[in-house]
Amino acid sequence: MHQDGYVRAYDGLELYCVKSIPENPKGIVVIVHGFAEHLGRYEYLTKRLNEHNYGVYRFDNRGHGKTKGDRGHIDKFEDFLYDADTIVEMAKAENELLPIFMLGHSMGGFITAAYGIKYKDKLKGQIFSGAATATSPQVKGMKGEIFGLINKFAPKLRIKNPISNKLCKKQEVVHNYLKDPLNLKDATLNFYVEFLIRGVKWLNANIEEYAYPCLILHGEEDKIVSKEASKNFYEKICSVDKKIIIFEGLYHEIMNEETRDDVIDHICAWLESKCTESM
Repeated sequence: MHQDGYVRAYDGLELYCVKSIPENPKGIVVIVHGFAEHLGRYEYLTKRLNEHNYGVYRFDNRGHGKTKGDRGHIDKFEDFLYDADTIVEMAKAENELLPIFMLGHSMGGFITAAYGIKYKDKLKGQIFSGAATATSPQVKGMKGEIFGLINKFAPKLRIKNPISNKLCKKQEVVHNYLKDPLNLKDATLNFYVEFLIRGVKWLNANIEEYAYPCLILHGEEDKIVSKEASKNFYEKICSVDKKIIIFEGLYHEIMNEETRDDVIDHICAWLESKCTESM
């Protein structure tokens, strides 16, 4: 079954959502995409998960893709968590007997981690890909303070999306990313402040409350989010059941590299182990 449509968020905003459910699924994976992109960039991952009998719920984060509202803008980072919970609640209601997982890439990894702290008992586990769980060099120290100050007077100031050709080693992926009209070319200053400063600060202040079973994946040569972010997250969370894999030679988008099937195989094996536990 493949369905798409709009789901109403807590504040009335319409979130664009796509469900891809195989016959007799053994679990559901809610995918949370990264900054500036959209759910359509996860077609291959969805296909592979479906082949392993996992249903997939994808949605465009607010400010992104086909979701309604101001593109490239958020009022507060907490809205990301409320939106993710809207999708989780829908997935749970429509699949009452199945374990629900969340998989987040980059900014989606930040959202996934923060969701795991705020909503402690809703999921069977979480998966992270190049998760942005540490303060970015672009907003460290004085730079962050200046951004915060300017934001008080010009929150809707547009700032160019800084994504470089280091997104992925496959240049075809980078080329397609840059020409994709659904990817953001810029975002408001308030977006950056809420996500990279206020949001990441909140996450790290509460990191020890995180306790979900989790699989943490990162590219060793990631030029956008350092692998140290995932190592730090792994060390500081309180999860008893946690696993980290650093993939040698890969950039940021590990699920789009030449060896993406190897990465996805690790994801499917981990999901299988969690679903077996719940039987």
